[in-house]
Amino acid sequence: MNTMTEKRDSCIRCGDCCRGSSPSLQAGDISLIKDGFLERKDLFTIRPGEIVRDNIYEELRPAEREIIKVRERDGACIFYDEGGNDCRIYVHRPVQCAALECWDSKKFMEAYSGPKACREDIIRDGVLLGLIREHERKCGYARLEHLVRQIESAGKKAVEEILGLLKFDYHLRPFVAQKTGIDPDETDLIFGRPLVDTISQFGLQVIQKADGSFFLTTMENPFVFKMTSIGSNCLE
Repeated sequence: MNTMTEKRDSCIRCGDCCRGSSPSLQAGDISLIKDGFLERKDLFTIRPGEIVRDNIYEELRPAEREIIKVRERDGACIFYDEGGNDCRIYVHRPVQCAALECWDSKKFMEAYSGPKACREDIIRDGVLLGLIREHERKCGYARLEHLVRQIESAGKKAVEEILGLLKFDYHLRPFVAQKTGIDPDETDLIFGRPLVDTISQFGLQVIQKADGSFFLTTMENPFVFKMTSIGSNCLE
């Protein structure tokens, strides 16, 4: 922590924590969703195996379990009001936010180490839960990583399998939204972030052609990819 943070003993509403990241949800936050203070479209899922920046331990690593996070906009929590330098749901903010004291990490770490929220806590529809399980079986990151590693030896066959997963994931989302009547923005909670975005963690990118077909290629800089963070930016 820097000198200014070390000398601080109360919140000065600088907004650094809100601008740096958004909270992930603990089990204690489920009531915020049930009571309507958080909507499902406000959330997204980080699935096991997705590369994230862990701001607690200051490292990039695959997520060990699924994590439910509040959406971000330009790296900031969507509930951060830039104009007023304030939180729009402050009274009903998530557990991690309420525990965060950037001058002392003890309360936050106690909250962070507690039980986490998961999709089964939020989604009760049996059909959607079945689709989540099937999507995880078919499009899990362990399987995707295995196929990426097979490109060198299997070549075109592995690439075609990867493209098949990307297309399945891409088309499943609007199909489920249309058939169930849910808000399309909820699909990032239900199925996690789109694979066409997160494939970048393997140094690959998808180019969608004018005819709607997908083309898989390598990234010019495999270390530059869209990534999200877990933990609190204030603890860096």
